[in-house]
Amino acid sequence: MRTSRHPLPTRTHALLGALLTSLATLAALLGTAPAAHADTSICEPFGTTTIQGRYVVQNNRWGTSQTQCITATDSGFRITQADGSVPTNGAPKSYPSLYNGCHYTNCSPGTRLPAQLSTISSAPTGISYSYVSDAAYDAAYDIWLDPTPRTDGVNRTEIMVWFNKVGSIQPVGSQVGTAGVAGRQWQVWSGNNGSNDVLSFVAPSAISSWNFDVMDFVRQAVSRGLAQNNWYLTSVQAGFEPWQNGIGLAVTSFSSTINTGGGDSGNPGSPEACTVSYATNVWQGGFTGDVTLTNTGSSPVDGWKLGFTLPAGQQITSAWNASLTPSSGSVTASGLAYNAQIPAGGRVSFGFQGTYGGNFAKPAAFSLNGTVCGTA
Repeated sequence: MRTSRHPLPTRTHALLGALLTSLATLAALLGTAPAAHADTSICEPFGTTTIQGRYVVQNNRWGTSQTQCITATDSGFRITQADGSVPTNGAPKSYPSLYNGCHYTNCSPGTRLPAQLSTISSAPTGISYSYVSDAAYDAAYDIWLDPTPRTDGVNRTEIMVWFNKVGSIQPVGSQVGTAGVAGRQWQVWSGNNGSNDVLSFVAPSAISSWNFDVMDFVRQAVSRGLAQNNWYLTSVQAGFEPWQNGIGLAVTSFSSTINTGGGDSGNPGSPEACTVSYATNVWQGGFTGDVTLTNTGSSPVDGWKLGFTLPAGQQITSAWNASLTPSSGSVTASGLAYNAQIPAGGRVSFGFQGTYGGNFAKPAAFSLNGTVCGTA
């Protein structure tokens, strides 16, 4: 049996910010620019970063005091240090992972989650894993459901899709049968870890890469009485639960889209296309950012959320024409009552003031409701 995971994450990146600032300063002196997409190492227990302007990568070490480090890449992450081990008949050491959605108040940029199940037409996703043999672990895709659109704390039901397991480990609860889901056969396990219900689907042999619809597994939870159609999907996550070792385990690619209504407007290149213009006024230690978001698609966007990541050292102090949370790191700007809809071909503008340390830089990417925007 496992116990509940995912304690409250912290977001302390002071050392990383200082290092990036030093590298940027050195590059400026040498007349060259630092790499735009350098890998990011995370050793803080609950440290996070953002990739592709739309997914959060988290170290999420909660079951041990031993050091664990991961390196976030442009397409995923890999475990680079995994000290110590825990008994395989208990909870794992951690759940290093990346996600679309909200996890303990930290929401991925521009996410459409939480979303009510009845409004989701499809939730296509893709994942590729790289495995090792000298460890005890599972490779798990997590789907979190709750009766409320919560963005913090433990959800009511957790669906786990085990792509692979190595060692003498098992899911929460006991096996209750088998099922065919999304064109594959699975062992089905059900139980409760003391904090939430857990429904697990275990592949009989390792799957290294797969594209599927998250809603196929959600419907299984509903049919088994572990969720209802008026509940909410709050996040989808992919990573590893290691008990012993784990160095070299990697997610090499990840994608997640949430389509609501009858369209597929969450997909890049679909009718909900967008461009962003970001103008700044910068002075010593402070700046303003003026953002113009244009809906270049053929359908209106209702309830827009624009995600972006502020460079290290930047902090928002005030904003206008939008709600921005949090004030640093992975930020989501949301429309207000009077400008929440953007008609086809229309635009909306908002701005904010902030402070910065080191060299000033602009966000690398923007995404509208999970779709990466072009820049103007």
